[in-house]
Amino acid sequence: MKRNIPFLILFSVLFSGCTSQQHFSGNPVFPGWYADPEGIIYNRKFWIFPTYSAPYKDQVFMDAFSSKDLTKWKKHARIIDTIAVSWAEKAMWAPSVIERKGKYYLFFGANDIQSDEETGGIGIAVAEKPEGPYRDYLGKPLIDKFHNGAQPIDQFVFEDSDGRLYLIYGGWRHCNIVRLKDDLTGVEPLEDGTLFREITPEGYVEGPFMFIRNGKYYFMWSEGGWTGPNYSVAYAIGDSPFGPFERIGKILQQDPSIATGAGHHSVIRIPGTEKYYIVYHRRPLGEKDRNSREVCIDRMEFDENGFILPVVITKEGVPAQKIK
Repeated sequence: MKRNIPFLILFSVLFSGCTSQQHFSGNPVFPGWYADPEGIIYNRKFWIFPTYSAPYKDQVFMDAFSSKDLTKWKKHARIIDTIAVSWAEKAMWAPSVIERKGKYYLFFGANDIQSDEETGGIGIAVAEKPEGPYRDYLGKPLIDKFHNGAQPIDQFVFEDSDGRLYLIYGGWRHCNIVRLKDDLTGVEPLEDGTLFREITPEGYVEGPFMFIRNGKYYFMWSEGGWTGPNYSVAYAIGDSPFGPFERIGKILQQDPSIATGAGHHSVIRIPGTEKYYIVYHRRPLGEKDRNSREVCIDRMEFDENGFILPVVITKEGVPAQKIK
């Protein structure tokens, strides 16, 4: 049989090009209604710990997700629930996680308390593995009162360059920082003797996050109402975790052609590189239910002066990335 050699060569080239195309995560990165995602790297895997986005009374557990390459995600169901936390009844929110001396700690908010007379606030759970199961660490909330006007929710555990641990938290437009004891059993005084120091920048609403880059402290937070389309993320840069922090501007917000309500985020940096990813939630176009939120990932980049460039939110997400 006579072969059409040029056709075979062309087909081979085209097929080779198709198979070598880069694989992207797509947004959302996994199915389901989730919000307030905390992204982190554990044991050369990417992990995302989100809030289960549902009515408060149904927020009685948390799931987690892991991936080797940012594109294929495995669900770890119910890594913690209120059965393991006797004082938590509802509204388990905004997990923040850290590994410490071989144990995995998960900070969470519960019960959405509105006054000091109610039971709830910020708690800690502990597990032997990132996927849990997590159990209550203290048997009570770590922070169960309002200080400096900050509702005890939206906690972020931050490890400074000297190894000291801090908790940055707060709703109701106020943000506090506290120093954690090394064993995470409580808080200890700062250098000035205070326990709760307010670091609220202009425009702050909730959802704090902090990271260090080139010796500078990048403090990020969410602005606007979480139920609306204008939810967004802004930031400031300081010389210490205490600031002062002067608002620079927004870096994440809705794109009416893609999605609305883009906010409450975290940041993942690939070790040894300048690759940064922002992990956040957003609301699909046309969705009106306030709990219809999905977890997405996009690139986060900096200009030559170290300022964060506005994030372009996408449907494609990010390309496959493994940790060496």
